[in-house]
Amino acid sequence: MIAAVVLLALLGGWETYARLSGIDAIVLPAPTAVAESLYDDRALLWSNFTVTAGEIGFGMLIAMALGLACAVAMHFNAMLRRALYPLLVGSQTIPIVLIAPLLVAWWGFGLTPKVAIVALICFFPIVVPTLDALDRVDGDLHKLMRTFGASRWQTFRMVEAPAAMPGVLTGAKLSVAIAAIAATLAELAASDAGLGNLMHRSIPQFQTARAFAAVLVLTAFSVLLFALLALAERRLLPWAHQPRGTAP
Repeated sequence: MIAAVVLLALLGGWETYARLSGIDAIVLPAPTAVAESLYDDRALLWSNFTVTAGEIGFGMLIAMALGLACAVAMHFNAMLRRALYPLLVGSQTIPIVLIAPLLVAWWGFGLTPKVAIVALICFFPIVVPTLDALDRVDGDLHKLMRTFGASRWQTFRMVEAPAAMPGVLTGAKLSVAIAAIAATLAELAASDAGLGNLMHRSIPQFQTARAFAAVLVLTAFSVLLFALLALAERRLLPWAHQPRGTAP
């Protein structure tokens, strides 16, 4: 409820400023103009949204699979961790504009290079929280498992993996927040469809309201994905949301 009130206040301030400040609508359209574009251009927005949603969805799935595999491998092998972790950190400083042309040269202008860019950008935020959660497992639980004669794999499956799930979902939520940016950057670099491409084409055509509408659609999709992940976390990991000191 509070978020809705704040949102309405922001929209009201935006509408007032756009109408009373004298700023050109090409620079900043009013929310009502954006709403009109959402309706008038709904078919165009939808056709481009499905492209971007596919890029985000496939890219997130690949990033999740590779990120979990990498985090588990580094958790099991300290030497591998010392070798890969600095490279993972350094990889986040490489501008996408340098990578995108190479990916396009390899795979063309289709879906594959955009999915690869989303996966690359979302990979790091999944690895780090997952690895951190694996490292924070209570040492007493490890001692207990050794007392029962559990193997390393049994300890991971029964203790470490469940304890790491909050970190996995936290990483997924962080990735959702940046996946839309990744997909937009990928489409700006090289694409012929998608919401990022639509934004890029709309602004030179003085269709700023349409560009804002595309941003709004992309934002709403990201918020929806984040909310679904938060709901899944509450349903699958109810103990992670209990106040400290309370019994499960």
